[in-house]
Amino acid sequence: MAAEPLSQKEIEDRLAELPGWSLDDGRLTRSYRLDSHFAAAALVVHVARIQDELNHHAEITLGYDTVGLAVSTHSAGGAITDLDIALARRVRDAAPAHGAR
Repeated sequence: MAAEPLSQKEIEDRLAELPGWSLDDGRLTRSYRLDSHFAAAALVVHVARIQDELNHHAEITLGYDTVGLAVSTHSAGGAITDLDIALARRVRDAAPAHGAR
């Protein structure tokens, strides 16, 4: 079954539960700052595991002490779906353990 695009209202309602996440150019995006490059890299590895578990993948940018994520659902024409929200929620829950802010 294909993922169904969320309405603008549904996206806004779900973003209210995801502090720091926003809708940018049709994708859910978030940047995290960490205390070191190692901590940032560890967060990327953790996110990679989450993505594999969900079989849904974001674009990840690793900087010296930053991690950026951008996600939409390609199989839904690049729209935002519940898959994107689920990934964002899992990252939101995992990030504090890495000292991300």
